Amino acid sequence: MNVIPSVIRGARRLFHSDLPFLLFPVRSSAPLLTWPQSRRFASKQVKGQKKEQKKKNPNPKMDKQEVEIRQGMTAEALAAAMNKDFDHVLEALLNTSLDLDSLNPDSVLEEKWIKEVVTRSGMKFRWAKLSESRERPNRDVQRRPSRPLADPSLLVSRPPVVTIMGHVDHGKTTLLDSLRKSQIVSTEAGGITQHIGAFLVQLPTGERITFLDTPGHAAFSSMRARGANATDIVILVVAADDGVMNQTIESIQHARKAKVPIIVAVNKCDKPQADPRRVKQELLAHDVVCEEFGGDVQAIHISALKDDNLLALAEATVALAEVLELKADPNGPVEALIIESRTDKGKGPVTTAIVQRGTLKRGCILVAGSCWAKVRFLFDENERAVTEAGPSLAVQVVGWKELPSAGETILEVESEQRAREVVEWRSHEEEQQKLLEDRSAIELKQKLHLEEYRREREGLSHLSWRQRKAALYRANKTRFSMRPSERVENKELSLPLIIKGDVDGSVETLLNILDGYDSQEQCYLEVVHFGIGEISENDVNMAEMFGGSIYGFNVTASRSIQQLAAKKGVPLRLHSIIYKLIDQLKDELSSKLPPHVSQNTVGEATVLATFDVSVGKKKVPVAGCRVQKGHLDRRLKFRVIRGQDTVWEGSVSALKHHKDEVQTVKTGMECGLSMDGDIDFRAGDIIVCFEELEVPQVTSWDPGF
Repeated sequence: MNVIPSVIRGARRLFHSDLPFLLFPVRSSAPLLTWPQSRRFASKQVKGQKKEQKKKNPNPKMDKQEVEIRQGMTAEALAAAMNKDFDHVLEALLNTSLDLDSLNPDSVLEEKWIKEVVTRSGMKFRWAKLSESRERPNRDVQRRPSRPLADPSLLVSRPPVVTIMGHVDHGKTTLLDSLRKSQIVSTEAGGITQHIGAFLVQLPTGERITFLDTPGHAAFSSMRARGANATDIVILVVAADDGVMNQTIESIQHARKAKVPIIVAVNKCDKPQADPRRVKQELLAHDVVCEEFGGDVQAIHISALKDDNLLALAEATVALAEVLELKADPNGPVEALIIESRTDKGKGPVTTAIVQRGTLKRGCILVAGSCWAKVRFLFDENERAVTEAGPSLAVQVVGWKELPSAGETILEVESEQRAREVVEWRSHEEEQQKLLEDRSAIELKQKLHLEEYRREREGLSHLSWRQRKAALYRANKTRFSMRPSERVENKELSLPLIIKGDVDGSVETLLNILDGYDSQEQCYLEVVHFGIGEISENDVNMAEMFGGSIYGFNVTASRSIQQLAAKKGVPLRLHSIIYKLIDQLKDELSSKLPPHVSQNTVGEATVLATFDVSVGKKKVPVAGCRVQKGHLDRRLKFRVIRGQDTVWEGSVSALKHHKDEVQTVKTGMECGLSMDGDIDFRAGDIIVCFEELEVPQVTSWDPGF
């Protein structure tokens, strides 16, 4: 009868163990098992189950699934990378501090939650790598290699491309005007050139020269550099009465950097104060040695206004071009350089380009930067339609899908499909470059943040965690309490700008000037938008949204746009002369600054005696004074000086001469005065009467012209 209790005790042990063993009531007539027999039976059953499991799952250790993650992943993107659904992400984030009620498929997850979801799902994560160029075939188009010099039959002579450079108001455009007998100067705003002009000039001797007229104003440095890079010869115009100036030196540097020969045109030699020899001597300091001093630089004395000696300048240019043996291949794919780009109302995006190789014709498929075109029309500098343009000719190209930037190289491709491939490839390369830059910036910010984090905790390492937490809370509380006032101050002292120009070069020049703004501590200046073309309704709406101003250079605004800007209170500044635009911008920046408060001393008095006067139940201290300088005015502010220290400052409550209340007390007169507030007068104190004047503050920004 002792068998049954032993079996029950054995069953209890098996039940409380981890073995998958179940007891069922025995209803058969078979004899009951003893404890050792039941133990052996259970172990055999477990071993059999393990063998069956091994047969079903021969490789119990599987490699974890690898998930590719990246910064700023949404919950939906993470679920797709894991081959799961959005609900799986929610389940993985249960029992965490993240608010799941606010989580939706488009929510951007922080890095720690991305890693947490992957880890809780039994997977591994790895950071996504930027796609490399070798993973995608290079579909860009390149300039064709130069023809070997051994085959000169393929090359033909071409007109020289000559750039007129020099200081502002030294007569560059007047020189071109005289060469082609036109009236360019009379059409220019302010009498200065503000664009690159390209013109073909036919000389009386039959030679042709393509001239580029670059701006001489200090603001247009990038245009002058572009003109030097597109030219064969530089004619440096220097006024005989003015000499070498800042932009003259800069033009020499551009020509030297582009490795282009120089011809010096000493202009305004007809003036009485002209001194051409002094000009050539000043050029020696900049390594420009004229033939008169043993150098190889030709110097021609001219008067562009009176057409004096212009033929000699043209002959010198042609002679230098012959020495250079300028030739080009008129066949094959076109290669050209954009010297200016703009948006025309009737034509759309238009570029002015100089053809360098090949012959540009209507129907050509062109690529420049990330833009492409099928040439619809070609126009010369006089807006006359032409059918083709060979090497060294300047031509306006119409047919661009988007407006390319000035300075881009134009290359011809065989089809529209090829052009799209090139543009897509270049856009892809730009995107990859931007991703690299963004990632570098993120890593730098993370590094700086980590360094700041460690520095903050270095001084708290000796504290307990409770003390450290309390100290950090106090520090962050002070920091956060400062932020609203800082934001309000920055909002008051800021000037958002929208820049619009007629051509790409004008916008580029304005942006280059604004890049040199160095008074952000006075007033924050930010360009929120820039573009080419007329002022639009979107520009006005954007300016209203940011609380900024619109500055337009050589563009107009329709009457409806002007009325819309006036209705919304958006300042609309339209200019055709660049230095006037900059002057108005400086005035607007200055108007944003708070005025300086200056103090002007009106009079001084010396305290001779002090006494108290009863006013009701209160005794008021009164100072008996004599005015030494100027006069005392009750409406102004007063200051009490004792020795070298100011002991009180404020307004007077009463000013009396004898027993009469007076408004002012003049020099030499005695008076009694009492002040607002508690003050202890002493004999010998100096009482100063002063007025506060607000002086407008002027921005310290100096654009350099």
